[in-house]
Amino acid sequence: MRSLAEVRANRRIVFSGLGALGVATALGGCAGSGGGSSSGPAVDAGTELAATSEVPVGGGLILADEKVVLTQPSAGTFEAFTAVCTHQGLLVTSVEDGTIHCANHGSSYSASTGEVEGGPAPSALAKVDITVEGDRILAA
Repeated sequence: MRSLAEVRANRRIVFSGLGALGVATALGGCAGSGGGSSSGPAVDAGTELAATSEVPVGGGLILADEKVVLTQPSAGTFEAFTAVCTHQGLLVTSVEDGTIHCANHGSSYSASTGEVEGGPAPSALAKVDITVEGDRILAA
């Protein structure tokens, strides 16, 4: 009988282990964002995000660097949400006709509430606090 120190891995054991590692890696990559600081908005309070004229009524403006999407669901009403899709943590891609779209996998959200309207997204976009001062939209 061999001791544990003498046991050598055969090909089947090695490839089984590599297969399990590949599955674990793939599943980890499919996990959505956990809400960590790297996935959420990176904006200091008081930072000017945009001019009100840059956000169309019924549409919006995606600020990729800040990971924020600004919307104007109705004239003079401005909202802000994280621009990180809750499905796989990718940035949303457009805002039109009152809907925030993530073309990566088909999720959609309400431009007024951030609630899921369709697709694989499991939860709403997180609200981002803003203030409107004159014609400027600022992070709160």
